[in-house]
Amino acid sequence: MTNQLIDSYGRRIEYIRLSVTDQCDLRCSYCLPKGFKDFQEPEDWLSYDEIERVIRIFSELGTRRVRLTGGEPLLRKDIVQLTRQLAALPGIDDLSLSTNATRLEKLAAPLKQAGISRINVSLDTLQEDRYKNITGGGKLDKTLKGLMAAKQAGFQPIKINMVLMKGVNDDEVEGMVEFCIEHNFTLRFIETMPMGDTGRDASQQFINLLDIQNQLAKRYELIDSIMHGAGPARYMRIANTELRIGFITPMSQHFCETCNRLRLSADGTLYMCLGQDHHYELRPLLRAGISDDELKQHIIKAISLKPEKHEFNDKPQKLVRFMSMTGG
Repeated sequence: MTNQLIDSYGRRIEYIRLSVTDQCDLRCSYCLPKGFKDFQEPEDWLSYDEIERVIRIFSELGTRRVRLTGGEPLLRKDIVQLTRQLAALPGIDDLSLSTNATRLEKLAAPLKQAGISRINVSLDTLQEDRYKNITGGGKLDKTLKGLMAAKQAGFQPIKINMVLMKGVNDDEVEGMVEFCIEHNFTLRFIETMPMGDTGRDASQQFINLLDIQNQLAKRYELIDSIMHGAGPARYMRIANTELRIGFITPMSQHFCETCNRLRLSADGTLYMCLGQDHHYELRPLLRAGISDDELKQHIIKAISLKPEKHEFNDKPQKLVRFMSMTGG
């Protein structure tokens, strides 16, 4: 089916980042404040049947890629069942997952069998004490065991997402490269973004990833590369290895002109841009009993609200919601 979701700037929307919960079992310094507990109530979340319906309508409009996110998506009860429901939808040919991997040791194989093909794992450090500090008390061992379970289950690729922070973990760049070479993982560096108060605090530790690329080029031979996926990373491969390194640069080199995604939050709110407040609430419509045709028209209307670009650089104080509220 021809993609019917084209925004006002000619961008085709083919990718939905689907948050199934705003809750998380970690408190990463750039995402949630330590001790934060003001999460939504589960009854405010879309049910699995409501989620399936919305994603089915998106697929009928031409969307092909869905990524399960949170918060931490593996905290949502019966997440494997939702995976099966979404994997069975006609037209969805790429179903992936973003996770902190703390619960992946037990869930990796069932999720693979249910239809998840690719996973991204947040991992900002390989040092136990530093991991505990960054995540507000998390245990590195749990994440590493989850990663190895995912590797054993046969996920390909497994992408490591490392948010780089000046004076926090920027001394581990080459160590993470070697770790990913050893385990055949893909590595992606991410710049900090001023999402909410925590994100603005973390943005004081901002590192321009061009500097990291130049640093790596002094030790490794970097070759331009590409990689399957729907995200904004620019990839390079280290010569004589299979390691691809992605650079996600929302601040230093924004990629708004090619943005092909929306975020659907756990409570059924469509967010058109990570760095703007343009949104459209679907839950009240769903629970009012609208038809599929009406839902399609509302989604098409929501797409028309997608802004041209974010304003992280121009108006860093503008956005007050945390990353977990929007969906990773």
